[in-house]
Amino acid sequence: MAKKQKEMPKEQIITLFDKDYKESELSEEQKVMINHVADLDRKMQSSEFNLQQLRFGKQAFLDALKASIEKDEQQDQETK
Repeated sequence: MAKKQKEMPKEQIITLFDKDYKESELSEEQKVMINHVADLDRKMQSSEFNLQQLRFGKQAFLDALKASIEKDEQQDQETK
């Protein structure tokens, strides 16, 4: 039975400012900054998602409020 050779993990390539860099070419400080940028991107996406939910929820309450006021106004006109 032939032995399987372990594949060496491929070095990660990071594209910055339209240029490719091997991870090994970057300093620890640069790697930390890349991680911060990636984390901030995730947080921005999450914030945009949350804002979309908040806007939808606000509109739902405004629609319900408008319907409630219109219903009360209609009932007031019917009782006059």
